[in-house]
Amino acid sequence: MPTTKNTPKKSHGGGFGPGRGMRGGGEKPKDVKKALGDLAKYVKPWYPGIFVAAIAACGGAYLTIIGPDRLSDITNKIMAGLKASFIPAGMPGHGDIDLKAITSIGVTLIAFYLGSALLSYLQGFIMATVTQRTSKKLRQDISTKINKLPLRYFDSHPYGDTLSRVTNDVDAISQALNQSVGSLVSALTLFFGSIIMMFKTNVEMSLTAIATTAVGFGLMMLIMTKSQKFFNAQQNGLGEVNGFVEEVYTGHNIVKVSNADKAKQDEFDEINERLYNSVWKSQFLSGLMMPLMQFIGNFGYGAVCLVGAILAIDGKIEFGVIVAFMIYIRLFTQPLTQIAQAVTSMQSAGAASERIFTFFAEPELEDETGKATTLPNPKGAVEFKNVHFGYNEDRVIINDFSAKAEPGQKIAIVGPTGAGKSTMVNLLMRFYDTNSGQIIIDGTPIKDITREAVHDQFSMVLQDTWLFEGTVKENLIYNQCDITDEQVVAAAKAVGVDHFIHTLPNGYDSVLKDADELSVGERQLLTIARALLKDAPMLILDEATSSVDTRTEELIQKAMDKLMEGRTSFVIAHRLSTIKNADLILVMKDGDIIESGNHDALLAAGGFYADLYNSQFESVA
Repeated sequence: MPTTKNTPKKSHGGGFGPGRGMRGGGEKPKDVKKALGDLAKYVKPWYPGIFVAAIAACGGAYLTIIGPDRLSDITNKIMAGLKASFIPAGMPGHGDIDLKAITSIGVTLIAFYLGSALLSYLQGFIMATVTQRTSKKLRQDISTKINKLPLRYFDSHPYGDTLSRVTNDVDAISQALNQSVGSLVSALTLFFGSIIMMFKTNVEMSLTAIATTAVGFGLMMLIMTKSQKFFNAQQNGLGEVNGFVEEVYTGHNIVKVSNADKAKQDEFDEINERLYNSVWKSQFLSGLMMPLMQFIGNFGYGAVCLVGAILAIDGKIEFGVIVAFMIYIRLFTQPLTQIAQAVTSMQSAGAASERIFTFFAEPELEDETGKATTLPNPKGAVEFKNVHFGYNEDRVIINDFSAKAEPGQKIAIVGPTGAGKSTMVNLLMRFYDTNSGQIIIDGTPIKDITREAVHDQFSMVLQDTWLFEGTVKENLIYNQCDITDEQVVAAAKAVGVDHFIHTLPNGYDSVLKDADELSVGERQLLTIARALLKDAPMLILDEATSSVDTRTEELIQKAMDKLMEGRTSFVIAHRLSTIKNADLILVMKDGDIIESGNHDALLAAGGFYADLYNSQFESVA
């Protein structure tokens, strides 16, 4: 029964991934305002929801604002009733408290506050929905962007810093949208609405309230301008820490064997100290806003009560006005605190947005719309014609490379470190494009077909084996369709790994986890079986036996011989004894082919290859 496409989940196990030895995340912030503008454009599809949330926030704030005016009416009616009750019966003005009027006002007040609560709930529900949908789309777009970036980007950026944009930076934006947008609208409505209502009620007390908060508002603005750079440093520092930890964790064995624990710990402490300083300063400065505004609010209470008492004694206002202003002063200062918190959150979001939208602006792989998506009748003929290439424009490392491989041939590429061997494989797979010249497969330049079509022509077995968390069968089938269980078993038997698989608890359905102790040879045999299942016309073997002992190398070599049958194979090897049967050996040095031929011919020539081979033979002897 055919097996559907299997894509195991997360990676682990066989050797290190292509981790980079550089960290970053410390790029300087350029334009936070532009980043927030980009974020505003990004959330444009949700503008209707945000607009409804803003209206709900305004409505809730309005109902809250008019409440104190009704409370003032209740207070005045109570005070009037109390005064009237002290007048002797029968005298003019005698009366009782008007409970009917007070009840009517009280019911109206309850309705206002209930309506305010419902509108606030609606606003919170809408903004939570908008926030999570924005976060979801950001993560999706980052994932899509990663797949569109050239390998050159990952050569110059640490993986940990890129991952930090998916986690830390998206979370910062999510929190800002959820906590800031709705509360900011509500706070501004409360702020300006309170001012209007206060001036409508009493000018002198309004000026007193505003004067007491003006100083606090000025200090808040000063703090905001000083703290922005620390929020930027905080987000960049998080990316730097992630990049460093990813690098050291990936190369943990190398760090241990090199006794570099102390040096790496010191380096981490230095990065961590920078992050600590930026986070401490940003949080300290932003944390000043809350106690500052609380002090200003309490100071405003005292000032309003004092001025109100004087005005009441002079008979200029009723007691209900003082009660109303005690609430207004809270409604007036509370928005300032909310605004301060919202701005603090938006500062962090601004720094995070800049990192994310800078990432979105990175150059992508060229659009391949219109290119052929398949290679008709592939046979495996490959030709390099005058290929020039350099990772940087000012440093060409492949100079006028030309070579030809016939279908089914075994082509070995040898040479010292830095000669350009792996670079030729990267070009052949179109991980990079040539600066000039052509690479042709079966008569078709690979630039004329999509990268996916090129990748479909190759199976790869690398020195660094790569397994994923999933069953053995899922690892062997990896991302292929219509593979039957019989084919899986046949491939495993062909490379000699079937017996080992049956020693696992559940055979082919055994789940490979980090705790599974697979030897290097066992992992390598599994990757060879995976390559055999793909059944591509061409094969790339890159140092596939350099990490195993001689006995295991023999087993792997037999498996690879089986894998290479009928396929055009490109073999990169340091152990020259493994490629003596190659149809063609290309000897590279400094980006050029300096010798070519089969093993016997090259030895007879007594050139560079002979020197390499003899030096290995002498070292083994």
